[in-house]
Amino acid sequence: MPLVIAIDGPAASGKGTLAKRLADHYRLPHLDTGLLYRAVALALIDAGLSLDDPEAASRAAHALDADRLDDPRLRDRAMGEAASRISAVPEVRAALLAWQRRFAADPQGAVLDGRDIGTVVCPDADVKLFITASSEERARRRHRELSGRGEAATFAAILSDIEARDARDASRAAAPLRMADDAVRLDTTALDPDAAFDEARGIVERARGDGD
Repeated sequence: MPLVIAIDGPAASGKGTLAKRLADHYRLPHLDTGLLYRAVALALIDAGLSLDDPEAASRAAHALDADRLDDPRLRDRAMGEAASRISAVPEVRAALLAWQRRFAADPQGAVLDGRDIGTVVCPDADVKLFITASSEERARRRHRELSGRGEAATFAAILSDIEARDARDASRAAAPLRMADDAVRLDTTALDPDAAFDEARGIVERARGDGD
């Protein structure tokens, strides 16, 4: 039977790392849905168009090419901020919704992570996880990540960005960030990657009826 795992949570909560590890463990395709929004934002930037132009953003979303998801620029800190801005455009979300649902319809199943997977994209997912952590811990993780890539950014600036993004994602009219009623909350503040994976895998196994 196909296995669809929906993973939601705020920025730098660890959901992407968990999604990749779960996908590898269960041999399922994985989609970081945030990359779709980053790719749309990058398309606008490359074309010299405003991120605040909803019509241009909608056109870019409809024309999105999967090959753009491999662009290393999508991982830049600025692109995450840009993606958060255009993700509030209802037309962009509508254009990318079908894209994500086609991915989730893979015969073997899939693992998708984002901010509205369990509530909008895959409301009937077999397993729903909501991954979170304190804003300070998430800022520390993002700071380590950016420092490791040689990107200059202060902890205070990153924390401010994360808190602003949390507020924007939670208050937007289209598919706001929230935990699905039937999702399991996993706080990774005090967990290292291995411990978080063990907890997440246990949740999946119990949902499948394979756990104790």
